[in-house]
Parts: sequence; structure tokens; C-alpha cells
Amino acid sequence: MDETNQTRFGFVSFAETWNGRMAMMGILIGLGTELITGQSILRQIGIG
Repeated sequence: MDETNQTRFGFVSFAETWNGRMAMMGILIGLGTELITGQSILRQIGIG
């Protein structure tokens, strides 16, 4: 399939790739903040 004509919304490879990348960045940012502040991720958002 031609990459330029492929839809970018829904459950397609392009969207799932970016969703995974953003999830990985969120985890890394959360863990980095946990290391800097000394508080768990749950405590940072007010759950723990």
C-alpha cells in the first residue's frame, strides 16, 4: 500500500506507532520526575 495514501487515524500502523512513542515518553518523564522530586508518580498526581 502506498504510504502517502494511507489514513493516519484509527487503528492503523502510523497511529499505533505514535501512540507507543508518546506512552514511552510519558513513562520516562514520570520516572525522571520521580527521581528528581523523590515522590512516587501516584503521589505526584495526588492519588498515593
